[in-house]
Amino acid sequence: MSKSPFEIIDIEELNSEIVGCRKCPRLVAYREKVAREKKRAFRDWVYWGRPVPGFGDPHAGLYILGLAPAAHGANRTGRVFTGDRSGDFLYRALHRAGFANNPTSVRRGDGLELKGAYIGAAVRCAPPANKPLPSELENCRPFFEREIALTKPRAILALGAIAMKAYLGILKSDGAIARFSDYPFRHGAAYELPGNLPRLFLSYHPSQQNTFTGKLTLEMLQSLLKKIRKNLDLPAQEIFTASRF
Repeated sequence: MSKSPFEIIDIEELNSEIVGCRKCPRLVAYREKVAREKKRAFRDWVYWGRPVPGFGDPHAGLYILGLAPAAHGANRTGRVFTGDRSGDFLYRALHRAGFANNPTSVRRGDGLELKGAYIGAAVRCAPPANKPLPSELENCRPFFEREIALTKPRAILALGAIAMKAYLGILKSDGAIARFSDYPFRHGAAYELPGNLPRLFLSYHPSQQNTFTGKLTLEMLQSLLKKIRKNLDLPAQEIFTASRF
């Protein structure tokens, strides 16, 4: 039986639970099919082919919420935003803003570590055409709820409108906010949420569709991350622990 979304457990235990999840038959079938058939460029890889856990500093001030693993990116490497162009873009910006020790992300165990940031996703399995179903988003919701409860961030950065709505959906169902319309999506937006909730920051998703067209530039994302770092009043050097994933 799955645990309550607000039951505080160890982050490693949560990651193990995520990796073993088989709740969504469509996603299970797709992620495993991709892992078997592979992409020609990665035919020598042993694909991860499982749900992808979160990654980063378990005591982070910043929680970054993405959409879902890419079929030949994180579904191949087993680490969120690793092995595709979106991840290359994101980690380069995180490095420039002082949240990552390296600007590149190739595979698990490549030495990449995050300082003051933890990355999760609204959906943990690669979805066909990058479009998860509402039921799949709902099934994954307890995972990032518990990540947020464990990491206790002071800021949340939602990458794209779907990630934003996934997070605001939690707050709306809990009665913490009344309407989505009070928080319109636009890149660079920052919202103070009721009570002691983390401050919400919004960015376009670093997909190739956005980065290749110039809708999102490295300077735009780097500037937003530095704004978040300043808002968190993070010191120049931090003690951090990297996830084993």
